[in-house]
Amino acid sequence: MLNAYLFYQDTCEAAFNFYAKVLGGKIDAMMRASDAPPDMPAAPGREKTIMHARMSLPDGSVLMASDAPAEHFHKPQGFSISLTVKDPADGERKFNALADGGSVTMPFSKTFWAKGFGMCVDKFGIPWMVNCPAEGM
Repeated sequence: MLNAYLFYQDTCEAAFNFYAKVLGGKIDAMMRASDAPPDMPAAPGREKTIMHARMSLPDGSVLMASDAPAEHFHKPQGFSISLTVKDPADGERKFNALADGGSVTMPFSKTFWAKGFGMCVDKFGIPWMVNCPAEGM
């Protein structure tokens, strides 16, 4: 099983609440830095940040994430979270929701390989590809 683990700059909780709404996911875990054992105290000012989050999606896939301390955070690059959706209307709805407040890299439209495909970066800085494969793809 391969699952994505995303790092945010103190926006993990907001991102996961957003993804749960847009993707129909269920947040299974949202552990704060303050939940760590006493021998692993949170850095001052980071008590409310997310140490680990886990979301189950309706198709059985899992998305995990946390808030990275500023000195360890790197802007996401060189990958996209790929979301496969059967129905093009649902794919376009999810694409538009993910792109809202972010930026569109490739508008959602029919392609030679898909009933619908689009690329965007969401308002949290995460790159997405939404794909509604053509029959046989």
